[in-house]
Amino acid sequence: MRALLCQCVVAALGMGAAVFSQAATKLTLVEVITSPARTAVLQEMLTDYKKQHPGTEIEVISLPWGQAFEKLGTMLQSGQVPDVVEMPDTWQGLYASNNMLEDLEPQLKSWSATPQLTDKALAMARAANGKATMIPYGFYLRAMFWNKKLFQQAGLSEAPKTMDEFVADAKKISALGNGISGYCMRGGVGGTNAWMMFMAAMNGSPDFFDKQGNSTLTQPGALKGAQLLVDMYQSGGAPKDSVNWGFNEIVSGFYSGKCAMLDQDPDALIAIKNSMPAEDFAVAPMPVGPSGKAFPTIGYTGWSVFKQAKQKDQSWQLIQFLSSESNNLTWSKFVGTLPIYKGAENDPYYHSPQFAGWFAELNSPNYVPLTMPTHLKGWGYFNSVIAKESSQETLLDQNDTESMVKDWAKYLTKEQKAWLATQ
Repeated sequence: MRALLCQCVVAALGMGAAVFSQAATKLTLVEVITSPARTAVLQEMLTDYKKQHPGTEIEVISLPWGQAFEKLGTMLQSGQVPDVVEMPDTWQGLYASNNMLEDLEPQLKSWSATPQLTDKALAMARAANGKATMIPYGFYLRAMFWNKKLFQQAGLSEAPKTMDEFVADAKKISALGNGISGYCMRGGVGGTNAWMMFMAAMNGSPDFFDKQGNSTLTQPGALKGAQLLVDMYQSGGAPKDSVNWGFNEIVSGFYSGKCAMLDQDPDALIAIKNSMPAEDFAVAPMPVGPSGKAFPTIGYTGWSVFKQAKQKDQSWQLIQFLSSESNNLTWSKFVGTLPIYKGAENDPYYHSPQFAGWFAELNSPNYVPLTMPTHLKGWGYFNSVIAKESSQETLLDQNDTESMVKDWAKYLTKEQKAWLATQ
């Protein structure tokens, strides 16, 4: 009788273990910077992972970038916590400050690949609170795409080197008519980078705050930078419908010849080089401001695990796989980031002329990468909602530039001083 009971208990435990094992191999991955081609590459990598981990199922949830911030928040509030999430730098501060992201420092200590990661990659991982709350998959650096044919038609032979030349060139190209504009403005979600970059260039400083935590956005030079973009749009230097443009629209606007200049990261190169002959466009450093310097924004994205996730060990295994040197190089080439491993820039892919603008920025003291204040708890909301909505109102002449900038400065000053109080 006792033997039979033991057998039943063992069988029951075995069934329970089998059920647990099955549940533990069903993972959910949320991506937030999406496109069909990008998702397809990710799925190919996940197929390889599943071959190495038989029985594992991985559901990919693709959130369109324009609604991703709100939709991920809704998922979390409803208890639908993903195992692995694509984490933009602009959101890292929010979730890390709320103590919602898993501390990955123990995993980094035991991971054999950690010594091969660049200092920049490790700094990005720890940017929010000094602890690794993501494993970056690369960083984005802004530079200026320019359409050689449209420039030639306007009597221009090279990309603008200064902000004054940028404004003048946009005006000459827009004068061509036929629906052609000088600048592909990103007025929709994701447009914050351009505002901050142009304001910093005209202000001559990459500092968002003074030592007391006050925002610098209301300084005269910064206000001039914001006004420059408003004037360009309202004078016809950018397409009228660009007030609502996101990433896909600005990129297609460039390669279709609707607008001649585009400030973007290497990820835009993917679609552009597939839609334009290589000889018809080039990538130049960002135009410098009155100080002789430009401050191209630098950003990053990576993979994170929420503390509420139920399968953290399996989540880390998946992140390790996606972040391996070979997978990271494959992913970086496709999505347009600079890789996280030392020596990756020696790959022949990065020696093409199209990368000249970005490497010129990395190698010249006149170009100082501008890091967004992603440490702020409220930066994600500012970037995704406040900056978009208020800048659209200003571009459409429903608000004035000075009032917009003052509102931005008030919000960011409050956030910075709250952060300083915790240090």
